[in-house]
Amino acid sequence: MAGVRIVTDSSCDLPPAIVEELGITVVPLSIRFGEEELTDRVELSAEQFYARMADFDGLPETAAPSPGAFEAAFRAQADDGADAVVCTTLSAALSATMASAENGARALEGEVDVRVVDSRSITSGLGTIVTRAATAARDGASADEVVALIEDLRTRVHVLGGLDTLENLKKGGRIGGAQAMLGTLLSIKPVIDISTGSVEESGKVRTRRKQMVFLRDKLAEAGAVEHLTVCDGGAPDADEFAALIAEHTGGVSPRGTIGPVIGTHGGPRMIGLTWIDPA
Repeated sequence: MAGVRIVTDSSCDLPPAIVEELGITVVPLSIRFGEEELTDRVELSAEQFYARMADFDGLPETAAPSPGAFEAAFRAQADDGADAVVCTTLSAALSATMASAENGARALEGEVDVRVVDSRSITSGLGTIVTRAATAARDGASADEVVALIEDLRTRVHVLGGLDTLENLKKGGRIGGAQAMLGTLLSIKPVIDISTGSVEESGKVRTRRKQMVFLRDKLAEAGAVEHLTVCDGGAPDADEFAALIAEHTGGVSPRGTIGPVIGTHGGPRMIGLTWIDPA
């Protein structure tokens, strides 16, 4: 089937039904528990990941897909008749995944038209960008048009997360601009902003309830938004958070699960919001 195809990585946290419906190819990262390495979405579901993390004595790690994995994904799309492939990955500031995709694309220069674009986003922020790109491609957009769409959306996407601890971000080396929060009291509940593709401090409060309210208020400050998603990573109070957001929006928003890739670095019991500012 001719046209443009979309490739991404498993940190997009898209439900399998959407992946199948829009013909998206998802190249998985790997999660390591000590010496054991498991393929995200293939050998390890989000539910299995959080259960294992709770029992694991240490912190899991992530590994980017190999360039060969991306090369194989790009070639498969070309063999299936694609005119071009657009690949958008999780933020290059947070992972070597985009570099692997670029290397995979270089291996096919002269054979397949592959465009690799940094989403500057993660989890359902990336998932929303991928969904919009795949919809445009399905509706006949050219590779240039899909790339332009992604480049526009990434300037308008917001990703805010409420963490239970900064320990995973610190040990994983992804703490970025949230470094300043490390010296504060252990009782804080940090809120981070990954809207630029890097981790930045958004705020710190002393209780989980205040953390939820802080996130709700950030959404309120944004005004009218599109593609709002309420997400969590194995948080036992996720329904309470979703209900609080529903009180503000006047309706139930789509829910998303923060998968193993982002859960590895964000830690257990995360809650978050992602949305896109209107054009």
